[in-house]
Amino acid sequence: MTQKKTVLVTGGNGFIGTNLVRLLIASGAYRVVNLDALTYAANSLSLTDLDGHLDYEFVKGDITDRQLVASLFEKYQPVGIFHLAAESHVDRSIVSADDFVQTNVVGTYTLLEAARSYWTSLPDELKKAFRFLHVSTDEVFGSLGKEGYFTEETPYAPNSPYSASKAASDHFVRAYHHTYGLPTVITNCSNNYGPYQFPEKVIPLMILNALSGKALPVYGDGSNVRDWIYVEDHCKAVKLAFEKGKPGEVYAVGASNEQKNINLVNQICSILDDIAPPSEVHQLREQGLESYSELINFVQDRPGHDHRYAIDSAKITRELGWQPEVGFEKGLRHTIEWYLSNPEWVDQASGGSYSEWLEKNYAWRAKKESR
Repeated sequence: MTQKKTVLVTGGNGFIGTNLVRLLIASGAYRVVNLDALTYAANSLSLTDLDGHLDYEFVKGDITDRQLVASLFEKYQPVGIFHLAAESHVDRSIVSADDFVQTNVVGTYTLLEAARSYWTSLPDELKKAFRFLHVSTDEVFGSLGKEGYFTEETPYAPNSPYSASKAASDHFVRAYHHTYGLPTVITNCSNNYGPYQFPEKVIPLMILNALSGKALPVYGDGSNVRDWIYVEDHCKAVKLAFEKGKPGEVYAVGASNEQKNINLVNQICSILDDIAPPSEVHQLREQGLESYSELINFVQDRPGHDHRYAIDSAKITRELGWQPEVGFEKGLRHTIEWYLSNPEWVDQASGGSYSEWLEKNYAWRAKKESR
Protein backbone atom coordinates (compact mmCIF):
# COMPACT_ATOMS: atom_id res chain seq x y z
CA MET A 1 0.00 0.00 0.00
CA THR A 2 1.35 3.42 -1.01
CA GLN A 3 2.09 5.68 1.95
CA LYS A 4 0.03 8.86 2.02
CA LYS A 5 1.85 12.14 1.51
CA THR A 6 1.48 14.92 4.05
CA VAL A 7 0.77 18.38 2.63
CA LEU A 8 0.24 21.75 4.28
CA VAL A 9 -2.76 23.73 3.05
CA THR A 10 -3.12 27.38 4.05
CA GLY A 11 -6.60 28.86 4.15
CA GLY A 12 -8.27 25.48 4.08
CA ASN A 13 -11.49 26.79 5.66
CA GLY A 14 -11.98 29.37 2.93
CA PHE A 15 -14.05 28.84 -0.19
CA ILE A 16 -11.48 27.32 -2.56
CA GLY A 17 -9.50 25.87 0.34
CA THR A 18 -12.48 23.88 1.65
CA ASN A 19 -13.11 22.35 -1.76
CA LEU A 20 -9.40 21.60 -2.23
CA VAL A 21 -9.05 19.92 1.17
CA ARG A 22 -12.02 17.71 0.36
CA LEU A 23 -10.58 16.81 -3.04
CA LEU A 24 -7.15 15.94 -1.62
CA ILE A 25 -8.55 13.70 1.12
CA ALA A 26 -11.04 12.05 -1.22
CA SER A 27 -8.17 11.15 -3.56
CA GLY A 28 -6.76 8.85 -0.85
CA ALA A 29 -3.24 10.03 -1.59
CA TYR A 30 -2.79 12.79 0.98
CA ARG A 31 -2.85 13.64 4.65
CA VAL A 32 -3.80 17.29 4.99
CA VAL A 33 -2.67 19.75 7.64
CA ASN A 34 -4.93 22.80 7.35
CA LEU A 35 -3.56 26.11 8.66
CA ASP A 36 -6.30 28.74 8.86
CA ALA A 37 -6.73 31.87 10.98
CA LEU A 38 -10.55 31.58 10.71
CA THR A 39 -11.04 35.21 9.72
CA TYR A 40 -14.47 36.49 8.70
CA ALA A 41 -14.51 34.69 5.30
CA ALA A 42 -13.55 31.28 6.73
CA ASN A 43 -16.37 29.19 8.12
CA SER A 44 -15.62 26.69 10.88
CA LEU A 45 -18.62 24.63 9.75
CA SER A 46 -17.17 24.00 6.29
CA LEU A 47 -15.00 21.06 7.36
CA THR A 48 -16.53 19.92 10.65
CA ASP A 49 -17.39 16.53 9.14
CA LEU A 50 -13.64 15.90 8.84
CA ASP A 51 -13.01 16.34 12.57
CA GLY A 52 -11.31 13.20 13.78
CA HIS A 53 -10.49 11.98 10.27
CA LEU A 54 -7.13 10.19 10.23
CA ASP A 55 -6.02 12.13 7.14
CA TYR A 56 -6.96 15.60 8.37
CA GLU A 57 -5.63 17.94 11.03
CA PHE A 58 -6.66 21.53 11.65
CA VAL A 59 -4.31 24.16 13.06
CA LYS A 60 -5.68 27.59 13.90
CA GLY A 61 -3.08 30.22 13.19
CA ASP A 62 -1.90 33.09 11.04
CA ILE A 63 0.47 32.64 8.09
CA THR A 64 2.38 35.73 9.26
CA ASP A 65 3.35 33.90 12.47
CA ARG A 66 6.94 32.86 11.66
CA GLN A 67 7.42 30.62 14.65
CA LEU A 68 4.19 28.75 14.08
CA VAL A 69 4.75 28.24 10.36
CA ALA A 70 8.31 27.01 10.92
CA SER A 71 7.10 24.59 13.59
CA LEU A 72 4.54 23.08 11.22
CA PHE A 73 7.19 22.25 8.65
CA GLU A 74 9.36 20.73 11.35
CA LYS A 75 6.55 18.72 12.95
CA TYR A 76 4.74 17.38 9.88
CA GLN A 77 7.57 17.16 7.31
CA PRO A 78 5.24 17.88 4.35
CA VAL A 79 6.06 17.01 0.76
CA GLY A 80 4.75 20.42 -0.22
CA ILE A 81 2.42 23.30 0.45
CA PHE A 82 -0.77 24.52 -1.20
CA HIS A 83 -0.86 28.23 -0.41
CA LEU A 84 -4.40 29.60 -0.67
CA ALA A 85 -4.74 31.82 2.41
CA ALA A 86 -5.49 35.35 1.24
CA GLU A 87 -7.68 38.38 1.65
CA SER A 88 -9.59 38.39 -1.62
CA HIS A 89 -12.53 40.81 -1.71
CA VAL A 90 -11.88 43.85 -3.92
CA ASP A 91 -14.47 46.05 -2.18
CA ARG A 92 -12.83 45.51 1.19
CA SER A 93 -9.41 46.36 -0.24
CA ILE A 94 -10.81 49.67 -1.51
CA VAL A 95 -11.94 50.58 2.00
CA SER A 96 -8.61 49.53 3.56
CA ALA A 97 -5.65 47.63 2.12
CA ASP A 98 -3.93 46.94 5.46
CA ASP A 99 -5.08 43.34 5.85
CA PHE A 100 -4.32 42.64 2.20
CA VAL A 101 -0.72 43.74 2.54
CA GLN A 102 -0.24 41.79 5.75
CA THR A 103 -1.85 38.52 4.66
CA ASN A 104 -1.16 38.43 0.94
CA VAL A 105 2.33 39.96 0.89
CA VAL A 106 3.87 39.52 4.35
CA GLY A 107 2.12 36.18 4.85
CA THR A 108 3.36 34.79 1.55
CA TYR A 109 6.89 36.00 2.32
CA THR A 110 6.73 34.31 5.74
CA LEU A 111 5.66 31.02 4.17
CA LEU A 112 8.37 31.23 1.52
CA GLU A 113 11.07 31.80 4.13
CA ALA A 114 9.87 28.87 6.25
CA ALA A 115 9.55 26.64 3.18
CA ARG A 116 13.03 27.59 1.96
CA SER A 117 14.60 26.84 5.33
CA TYR A 118 12.84 23.47 5.51
CA TRP A 119 13.54 22.60 1.86
CA THR A 120 17.27 23.27 2.08
CA SER A 121 17.52 20.76 4.96
CA LEU A 122 15.98 17.93 2.94
CA PRO A 123 17.97 15.17 1.23
CA ASP A 124 18.25 15.56 -2.55
CA GLU A 125 15.46 13.12 -3.40
CA LEU A 126 12.94 14.89 -1.16
CA LYS A 127 14.18 18.29 -2.34
CA LYS A 128 13.38 17.33 -5.90
CA ALA A 129 9.87 16.16 -4.99
CA PHE A 130 8.93 19.20 -2.86
CA ARG A 131 6.52 21.82 -4.27
CA PHE A 132 5.33 25.24 -3.19
CA LEU A 133 2.03 25.69 -5.02
CA HIS A 134 0.83 29.29 -4.94
CA VAL A 135 -2.80 29.95 -5.91
CA SER A 136 -3.31 33.38 -7.47
CA THR A 137 -5.82 35.25 -9.62
CA ASP A 138 -6.26 36.59 -13.14
CA GLU A 139 -6.93 40.01 -11.61
CA VAL A 140 -3.19 40.65 -11.41
CA PHE A 141 -3.23 41.14 -15.20
CA GLY A 142 -5.60 44.11 -15.10
CA SER A 143 -8.42 44.60 -17.57
CA LEU A 144 -8.95 43.29 -21.09
CA GLY A 145 -10.65 45.04 -23.98
CA LYS A 146 -13.43 43.44 -26.01
CA GLU A 147 -11.02 40.90 -27.48
CA GLY A 148 -8.01 38.85 -26.37
CA TYR A 149 -7.20 36.62 -23.41
CA PHE A 150 -4.89 36.49 -20.42
CA THR A 151 -2.04 34.00 -20.76
CA GLU A 152 1.01 33.14 -18.70
CA GLU A 153 2.90 35.80 -20.69
CA THR A 154 0.48 38.67 -20.02
CA PRO A 155 2.22 41.62 -18.29
CA TYR A 156 1.03 42.42 -14.77
CA ALA A 157 -1.17 45.52 -14.45
CA PRO A 158 -3.16 45.29 -11.18
CA ASN A 159 -5.84 47.95 -10.76
CA SER A 160 -7.10 47.42 -7.20
CA PRO A 161 -5.32 47.18 -3.83
CA TYR A 162 -6.37 43.51 -3.73
CA SER A 163 -4.89 42.62 -7.11
CA ALA A 164 -1.78 44.66 -6.33
CA SER A 165 -1.23 42.61 -3.17
CA LYS A 166 -1.68 39.35 -5.09
CA ALA A 167 0.69 40.56 -7.80
CA ALA A 168 3.30 41.28 -5.14
CA SER A 169 2.88 37.80 -3.69
CA ASP A 170 3.26 36.26 -7.17
CA HIS A 171 6.50 38.17 -7.68
CA PHE A 172 7.89 36.97 -4.36
CA VAL A 173 7.08 33.36 -5.24
CA ARG A 174 8.75 33.74 -8.63
CA ALA A 175 11.79 35.39 -7.06
CA TYR A 176 12.25 32.58 -4.54
CA HIS A 177 12.43 30.09 -7.36
CA HIS A 178 14.87 32.08 -9.46
CA THR A 179 17.03 33.25 -6.54
CA TYR A 180 17.07 30.22 -4.27
CA GLY A 181 15.86 27.38 -6.49
CA LEU A 182 12.76 26.75 -4.35
CA PRO A 183 10.49 24.54 -6.53
CA THR A 184 7.48 26.83 -6.85
CA VAL A 185 4.46 26.63 -9.14
CA ILE A 186 1.94 29.47 -9.62
CA THR A 187 -1.64 29.17 -10.86
CA ASN A 188 -3.64 32.21 -11.95
CA CYS A 189 -7.34 31.41 -12.07
CA SER A 190 -10.50 33.15 -13.22
CA ASN A 191 -13.58 33.76 -11.06
CA ASN A 192 -14.64 30.71 -9.05
CA TYR A 193 -18.17 29.76 -8.04
CA GLY A 194 -19.65 26.84 -6.13
CA PRO A 195 -20.45 25.63 -2.58
CA TYR A 196 -18.94 27.21 0.55
CA GLN A 197 -18.33 30.67 -0.94
CA PHE A 198 -18.67 33.58 1.49
CA PRO A 199 -21.82 35.69 0.88
CA GLU A 200 -20.00 38.90 0.01
CA LYS A 201 -19.11 37.39 -3.39
CA VAL A 202 -21.52 38.11 -6.21
CA ILE A 203 -23.18 34.71 -6.79
CA PRO A 204 -24.03 33.81 -3.16
CA LEU A 205 -24.86 37.47 -2.49
CA MET A 206 -27.44 37.46 -5.28
CA ILE A 207 -28.88 34.11 -4.17
CA LEU A 208 -29.31 35.13 -0.55
CA ASN A 209 -30.52 38.66 -1.31
CA ALA A 210 -33.10 37.30 -3.73
CA LEU A 211 -34.47 34.79 -1.23
CA SER A 212 -34.74 37.59 1.35
CA GLY A 213 -36.52 39.93 -1.06
CA LYS A 214 -33.62 42.39 -1.00
CA ALA A 215 -32.28 44.39 -3.92
CA LEU A 216 -29.84 42.66 -6.27
CA PRO A 217 -27.13 45.32 -6.73
CA VAL A 218 -25.43 45.31 -10.14
CA TYR A 219 -22.50 47.65 -10.65
CA GLY A 220 -22.75 50.23 -13.45
CA ASP A 221 -24.73 48.95 -16.42
CA GLY A 222 -23.85 45.30 -15.74
CA SER A 223 -21.66 45.01 -18.85
CA ASN A 224 -18.48 43.98 -16.99
CA VAL A 225 -17.40 40.50 -18.07
CA ARG A 226 -15.93 37.68 -15.98
CA ASP A 227 -14.71 34.21 -16.94
CA TRP A 228 -16.35 31.74 -14.52
CA ILE A 229 -15.05 28.33 -13.43
CA TYR A 230 -16.65 25.79 -11.11
CA VAL A 231 -14.54 25.53 -7.96
CA GLU A 232 -14.00 21.75 -8.18
CA ASP A 233 -12.60 22.13 -11.69
CA HIS A 234 -10.18 24.75 -10.37
CA CYS A 235 -9.14 22.51 -7.47
CA LYS A 236 -8.42 19.65 -9.86
CA ALA A 237 -6.19 21.99 -11.86
CA VAL A 238 -4.35 23.06 -8.69
CA LYS A 239 -3.83 19.44 -7.62
CA LEU A 240 -2.53 18.55 -11.07
CA ALA A 241 -0.17 21.53 -11.14
CA PHE A 242 1.18 20.46 -7.74
CA GLU A 243 1.73 16.87 -8.88
CA LYS A 244 2.93 17.37 -12.46
CA GLY A 245 3.74 21.06 -12.86
CA LYS A 246 7.31 22.03 -13.66
CA PRO A 247 9.10 24.08 -10.97
CA GLY A 248 9.20 27.76 -11.85
CA GLU A 249 6.21 27.51 -14.19
CA VAL A 250 2.96 29.46 -14.21
CA TYR A 251 -0.36 27.97 -15.32
CA ALA A 252 -3.40 30.07 -16.26
CA VAL A 253 -6.67 28.34 -15.37
CA GLY A 254 -10.08 29.23 -16.80
CA ALA A 255 -13.19 27.57 -18.20
CA SER A 256 -13.72 29.76 -21.29
CA ASN A 257 -17.06 30.81 -19.87
CA GLU A 258 -17.41 34.58 -20.16
CA GLN A 259 -20.53 36.15 -18.68
CA LYS A 260 -21.63 39.75 -18.43
CA ASN A 261 -22.55 40.53 -14.85
CA ILE A 262 -26.14 41.36 -15.75
CA ASN A 263 -26.51 38.09 -17.66
CA LEU A 264 -25.13 36.18 -14.69
CA VAL A 265 -27.64 37.78 -12.32
CA ASN A 266 -30.50 37.09 -14.72
CA GLN A 267 -29.47 33.41 -14.92
CA ILE A 268 -29.45 33.17 -11.12
CA CYS A 269 -32.93 34.71 -11.04
CA SER A 270 -34.19 32.32 -13.70
CA ILE A 271 -32.95 29.24 -11.83
CA LEU A 272 -34.42 30.53 -8.57
CA ASP A 273 -37.73 31.20 -10.33
CA ASP A 274 -37.72 27.54 -11.31
CA ILE A 275 -36.71 25.85 -8.06
CA ALA A 276 -37.94 28.38 -5.45
CA PRO A 277 -40.61 30.60 -7.08
CA PRO A 278 -41.24 33.89 -5.22
CA SER A 279 -44.91 32.88 -4.79
CA GLU A 280 -43.79 29.88 -2.75
CA VAL A 281 -41.34 31.77 -0.50
CA HIS A 282 -43.23 32.94 2.57
CA GLN A 283 -41.43 36.25 3.11
CA LEU A 284 -41.83 37.23 -0.55
CA ARG A 285 -45.55 36.61 -1.07
CA GLU A 286 -46.57 40.07 0.09
CA GLN A 287 -44.21 41.69 -2.44
CA GLY A 288 -46.14 40.11 -5.29
CA LEU A 289 -43.01 39.30 -7.28
CA GLU A 290 -43.44 37.26 -10.42
CA SER A 291 -39.67 36.89 -10.88
CA TYR A 292 -36.60 37.57 -8.76
CA SER A 293 -35.29 39.66 -11.68
CA GLU A 294 -37.65 42.42 -10.51
CA LEU A 295 -35.22 42.92 -7.60
CA ILE A 296 -32.30 43.88 -9.88
CA ASN A 297 -30.99 47.34 -9.00
CA PHE A 298 -28.22 49.07 -10.96
CA VAL A 299 -25.87 50.93 -8.60
CA GLN A 300 -22.88 53.23 -8.93
CA ASP A 301 -19.89 51.43 -10.36
CA ARG A 302 -17.02 50.30 -8.16
CA PRO A 303 -13.89 52.49 -8.27
CA GLY A 304 -11.26 51.06 -10.66
CA HIS A 305 -13.65 48.33 -11.85
CA ASP A 306 -11.89 46.16 -14.47
CA HIS A 307 -14.10 45.71 -17.51
CA ARG A 308 -13.29 42.20 -18.71
CA TYR A 309 -11.35 39.10 -17.65
CA ALA A 310 -10.86 36.02 -19.82
CA ILE A 311 -8.26 33.25 -19.66
CA ASP A 312 -6.57 31.11 -22.28
CA SER A 313 -5.95 27.75 -20.55
CA ALA A 314 -4.14 26.15 -23.50
CA LYS A 315 -0.87 25.68 -21.62
CA ILE A 316 -2.22 23.66 -18.67
CA THR A 317 -4.37 21.64 -21.07
CA ARG A 318 -1.48 20.96 -23.41
CA GLU A 319 1.22 20.27 -20.82
CA LEU A 320 -0.73 18.69 -17.95
CA GLY A 321 -3.88 17.38 -19.61
CA TRP A 322 -6.34 19.44 -17.56
CA GLN A 323 -9.68 20.66 -18.82
CA PRO A 324 -12.89 21.82 -17.10
CA GLU A 325 -15.62 19.23 -16.61
CA VAL A 326 -18.62 21.13 -15.21
CA GLY A 327 -20.76 23.23 -17.57
CA PHE A 328 -21.84 26.64 -16.31
CA GLU A 329 -25.60 26.08 -16.18
CA LYS A 330 -25.18 22.76 -14.36
CA GLY A 331 -22.64 24.21 -11.93
CA LEU A 332 -24.72 27.30 -11.24
CA ARG A 333 -27.86 25.28 -10.56
CA HIS A 334 -25.93 22.96 -8.22
CA THR A 335 -24.50 25.99 -6.42
CA ILE A 336 -27.92 27.52 -5.88
CA GLU A 337 -29.31 24.21 -4.64
CA TRP A 338 -26.40 23.92 -2.21
CA TYR A 339 -27.15 27.32 -0.63
CA LEU A 340 -30.82 26.42 -0.36
CA SER A 341 -29.92 23.12 1.33
CA ASN A 342 -27.41 24.45 3.88
CA PRO A 343 -29.16 27.12 5.97
CA GLU A 344 -27.00 26.52 9.06
CA TRP A 345 -23.83 27.26 7.11
CA VAL A 346 -25.45 30.32 5.50
CA ASP A 347 -26.66 31.67 8.86
CA GLN A 348 -23.18 31.44 10.33
CA ALA A 349 -21.52 32.94 7.26
CA SER A 350 -23.94 35.87 6.91
CA GLY A 351 -24.08 36.98 10.53
CA GLY A 352 -24.36 40.46 11.96
CA SER A 353 -20.74 41.44 11.41
CA TYR A 354 -21.09 41.04 7.67
CA SER A 355 -24.34 43.02 7.52
CA GLU A 356 -22.84 45.79 9.65
CA TRP A 357 -19.79 45.97 7.40
CA LEU A 358 -21.98 46.39 4.30
CA GLU A 359 -23.90 49.25 5.91
CA LYS A 360 -20.74 51.05 7.02
CA ASN A 361 -18.50 50.65 3.99
CA TYR A 362 -20.53 50.64 0.78
CA ALA A 363 -20.64 54.45 0.81
CA TRP A 364 -20.57 54.86 -2.98
CA ARG A 365 -23.42 52.35 -3.34
CA ALA A 366 -25.53 54.08 -0.70
CA LYS A 367 -25.06 57.47 -2.37
CA LYS A 368 -26.22 56.12 -5.71
CA GLU A 369 -29.25 54.36 -4.27
CA SER A 370 -30.38 57.49 -2.39
CA ARG A 371 -30.61 59.58 -5.58
